[in-house]
Amino acid sequence: MALRAQDEDILKMLACQVHLGSQNLDPQMQRYTYKRRSDGIYIFNLHKTWEKLMLAARMIVAVDHPGDVCVISARPYGQRAALKFAHYTGIKAIAGRFTPGTFTNQIQSHFMEPALLLLTDPRTDRQPILESSYGNIPTIALCHSDSPLTHVDVAIPCNNKSKLSIALMYWFLTREVLRLRKQIDRTVEWDVMVDMFIYRDPEEAEKEEQAAAEAAAAPAEQPADFAAAPTADATWNAASGAPTTATAEWGAGSTAEWGATEAAAPGATWDSSVSGISNGDPRAAPAETPAAE
Repeated sequence: MALRAQDEDILKMLACQVHLGSQNLDPQMQRYTYKRRSDGIYIFNLHKTWEKLMLAARMIVAVDHPGDVCVISARPYGQRAALKFAHYTGIKAIAGRFTPGTFTNQIQSHFMEPALLLLTDPRTDRQPILESSYGNIPTIALCHSDSPLTHVDVAIPCNNKSKLSIALMYWFLTREVLRLRKQIDRTVEWDVMVDMFIYRDPEEAEKEEQAAAEAAAAPAEQPADFAAAPTADATWNAASGAPTTATAEWGAGSTAEWGATEAAAPGATWDSSVSGISNGDPRAAPAETPAAE
């Protein structure tokens, strides 16, 4: 039962297009193909893919020291998956350009002698395959339909051109290695998502982080802006120069207009009250003539 693929695993392979090859076929990869579509694309046999995946996991677990296993990925689509695989399993990883002489030149500071080699693409990683052949190092590789199998001991047939397919294959391999080491239970679903192994474009990742930071800062700024915003009454009062409170506005107006009565100045006469008429003041009302007795 452990070697048999579950239905969920097969559905994940189909969703990530692990079964799709290319229109070209290497003669040594023909044994792993199931059929050819009408458009010329070769289809892999996923049962053989799963068998080779389980075999590779048992080869990795058979090495006594995890540091003696090395995973290499020169292609950008496989670098994140290789680093995650090395993180969870404790093996060494070389992501990016492979320095020639790493396995053969002992003078180099990064010289190593791995007991097992895992590659993402035999065509791109041809230099480490060549150097591993000099030291008789067993080699495991994710092979496409047109990948050369020279000096490759275990070929895992899959689509190594897609970032989703590469991430899923490394996720399967990591999960199986941890299960064989008894670090996780086989009956329990692994809590690490496949998304952690998928390649991410640095520009897109930076845009997502910037958008997340802006979204997180927006709710914190909203209450401060709301509290600092002036009310409608305060704005109207400031513009019109009126008092800020309704009590002060109405009280001041009623006291000045209706409550107060101007007292006549001392020594003022009736003539002075109507003096404005002679001066041509239209606001002065004409005084009535006293009736004759």
